[in-house]
Amino acid sequence: MNVFEEYLNSEDLEKRERAKLWRTSIGLQDVDNLRVSNFLIETARKHIEGEISMDEVGRSIDEYYKKDES
Repeated sequence: MNVFEEYLNSEDLEKRERAKLWRTSIGLQDVDNLRVSNFLIETARKHIEGEISMDEVGRSIDEYYKKDES
């Protein structure tokens, strides 16, 4: 799993920790043979970069799947 690898050696401790948490979450999906969407990867990247908060991540995911259900 190479997702977010570029952040693992970041001098920014917060980015590094957020990337590790996201990689773990995505890895758990992979264990169940589930593939995460590009939308989730990009949303996670925005969170790692500090562009959006975890609350915004949650809202964004909720909105994405509400649209998907329509």
